[in-house]
Amino acid sequence: MPKHPDDLALTPQTEGGFVWRSRLEPGRLTAFARIIQDEGGQLLALWGADDRHLGRNFTVHVAFLSSVGLIWTTSELDGDQPAYPDLAHIFPQADRMQRAAFDLLGIRAQDGVDGRAWLRHAAWVEDAFPLRKDFPARAACRSPRPETEPYPFIRVEGEGVHEIAVGPIHAATIEPGHFRFSVIGDRILRLEERLGYTHKGTEKRFEGLDLATGAKLAGRVSGDSHTAFAWAYCMAVETATACSVPDRAIWLRALFLEMERVANHLGDLGFLGNDVALTFGFVQFWRLKEDWMRLSARLFGHRYLFDMLLPGGVATDIDARGKADLDALCKRIAGEVQTLRHIYDEHTGLQDRFANTGIVAPDMAARLGLTGLAGRASSQAWDARVQFPCAPYDRLDVNMALQKSGDVLARAEVRFTEVFESLRLIRLLLEQLPAGALHAPCTQAAGVCEGLGWVEGWRGPVIVAVRIDADGRLDRVHPHDPSWQNWPLVEVGVLGNIVPDFPLINKSFNLSYSGPDL
Repeated sequence: MPKHPDDLALTPQTEGGFVWRSRLEPGRLTAFARIIQDEGGQLLALWGADDRHLGRNFTVHVAFLSSVGLIWTTSELDGDQPAYPDLAHIFPQADRMQRAAFDLLGIRAQDGVDGRAWLRHAAWVEDAFPLRKDFPARAACRSPRPETEPYPFIRVEGEGVHEIAVGPIHAATIEPGHFRFSVIGDRILRLEERLGYTHKGTEKRFEGLDLATGAKLAGRVSGDSHTAFAWAYCMAVETATACSVPDRAIWLRALFLEMERVANHLGDLGFLGNDVALTFGFVQFWRLKEDWMRLSARLFGHRYLFDMLLPGGVATDIDARGKADLDALCKRIAGEVQTLRHIYDEHTGLQDRFANTGIVAPDMAARLGLTGLAGRASSQAWDARVQFPCAPYDRLDVNMALQKSGDVLARAEVRFTEVFESLRLIRLLLEQLPAGALHAPCTQAAGVCEGLGWVEGWRGPVIVAVRIDADGRLDRVHPHDPSWQNWPLVEVGVLGNIVPDFPLINKSFNLSYSGPDL
């Protein structure tokens, strides 16, 4: 069993895996976080739980990315006003997670820099916390009056400084988010976001569900990342219940995940062309995406591959004809994307708009925890499929896409490279797909059990933590989208750019609203 640098023993979640458990006294969290920071690791997720019905108190959970994999720490909090040490002064990405944990559970980060509400848009009364077990979820708990105090945005003062408020309702059919720009002329001095408008009570809705229904809900946390969330959820349930998944099912899960990655990258490359008036690029990439999604629907019954995963395996299979059709489409799309890449590379107007726009320098990316494809465009060399591969990625030798300029162009280049790599992986998965069953039942554990799933989705690392009660139903589920830590980097990337470049910069990240708002 490995030891962490401060001689804290870590318990493996499963044999041969890369997820480790540790129970920490709250007072040790700060020192532990500094050790992770010193070795170049990151904080990926922070959430809380109400464990009073289990004879304990409130707990705070943190998932750290380290040299040995993902370390999941749990700290039990004391008293009627539960608190834990602020971690945002070490890992700034923890700030919004800590604020959300207070809004939902009433657990506070001591001496936190930012105490503003994050999810509490006057949606429930001030002294109510929806994720506490005694919260009357079906009762009328809404605030009796609209929000009376304006959100205290940080103001930029000075001659010639103006504010531009964008959202939360937008002209296009996108989810709501508020963006407050401070500008001189059209040059951006500061951007501050306020999200949380799509809070749906997702975590509360998980409570009491059976395991199969939980998989359906997990896949709908952020619809464009359905497979990533569903797989992470299933992985967590299977770990908690010691369920052994058939090999064929695991390989099909990876197939669906790479298909999801291709679909999203094709769409984003089209949108990026559209945002610089290259309508040709938009039409061509979306033509390819439509071909991809039509084949997905024909082979598996759903354009976005919804409900293909369930605890213990998968719900569908692919036959020889389907394998041949998908392999042929992979070949065709690889050739067409290569042609389109040459067009993007040689288009002077596009290159002028992409290059040196929306820069997140590597040192800033490391400091603020930029992750996933956006992180890899800023030299952050993390990809769970490469460093910590679960099956079947441990047999596929995945190539990581890296860029260092951290601008819109770099994020587009990462997408191009990942499209080609995913198409290669899909063909390998089809070629090496093992025979066998699609599903094995997950047996009920003897008592309360927990597990965590970790999957490299197309945006970045998706984490789902699960606790199952003694009756085999969900007691606590926390799904974590990488947009949590990446949204603040959009605020960094726009600095010094002009306001008309914001849509392009924002699209180059393409972050989820629904994923963090839950």
